[in-house]
Amino acid sequence: MKINKKETALVTGAAGFIGFHLTKRLLKEGWRVIGLDCISDYYDVSLKQRRESMLLQNPSYQSIHEKVEKKNILLDLFSKERPDVVIHLAAQAGVRYAMENPRAYLESNINGSFELLEAARAHPPKHMLLASTSSAYGANDKMPFKEIDKADHQMSFYAATKKSTENMAHSYAHLYKLPITMFRFFTVYGPWGRPDMAIFKFTKAIISGQPIDVYNYGNMSRDFTYIDDLVNGIRLLIDAIPNQEGSCSGPPHITNSLSPVAPFRIVNIGNSKPEKLNDFINAIEKSVGSKAIKNLMPMQAGEVSDTWADTSLLQELTGYKPHTDLLEGVQRFVSWYRGYYNI
Repeated sequence: MKINKKETALVTGAAGFIGFHLTKRLLKEGWRVIGLDCISDYYDVSLKQRRESMLLQNPSYQSIHEKVEKKNILLDLFSKERPDVVIHLAAQAGVRYAMENPRAYLESNINGSFELLEAARAHPPKHMLLASTSSAYGANDKMPFKEIDKADHQMSFYAATKKSTENMAHSYAHLYKLPITMFRFFTVYGPWGRPDMAIFKFTKAIISGQPIDVYNYGNMSRDFTYIDDLVNGIRLLIDAIPNQEGSCSGPPHITNSLSPVAPFRIVNIGNSKPEKLNDFINAIEKSVGSKAIKNLMPMQAGEVSDTWADTSLLQELTGYKPHTDLLEGVQRFVSWYRGYYNI
């Protein structure tokens, strides 16, 4: 079933990196979008405010500043607005910060998702899409990661909260017949990104001649996914609604990805091309025009050495395969960074 573009989408975390880009896309297509974001101070608030100010230039955008975990905020919002589609991106992000402030992850990622599911139970949308993460695969070492792989050994509390959200969402999909898609995204980067992300920190340090911390002595790889590719994937998945029977016709990797008892599925969104960390740094060096000063360090707790997405399910469902070349994506980020900070 295809969603009518004139209908209403609720995007939680709309002033965040991914939420901003997705909301821009939906507004451009003619959607009415309600954006919920608490504008937390986890990173530079002015960056979030700049993103939001751009969205507010469109009269079809409505901004609400509240925490998703605040009791009845989402229930009241669903009751009043009856969104047709919900894209849940609001979360406390970051693998490393979870060791410093785990309660923030419990409250935002688990309690916030519970409040969302309760609101949807009372006022069901046509489709809900909830953000998960490649970190959910945890200690898995069979590459590439497939949605039907077991994912029981998360390596960080952040990942554990996201996997818990998947489990909670599945139970609500089963009990209340709520069509839910969980998307696991892989190391997203691009303009307007978060300052705590590697590309942001590395670019800033290399431009200013400061050293960068390179963990596991550079022996890591990531399936870097450019923001436009992620947004394209999410947008196309909006129309790929899991059916009520919990099964569908098609190849085994399609049918097996669906729950046998609920209108629920999990979908990877990645570039399907893991890149070595040193190659990623080389791309930044080339884009900046300076060499990095590398501070080689051991692996950090909670991190995994490699990620690699199997995106055949995404392609089968939507016909789309992320494809942005790493150097091209990095150059776009560096160009934005220089412009934003007048460098």
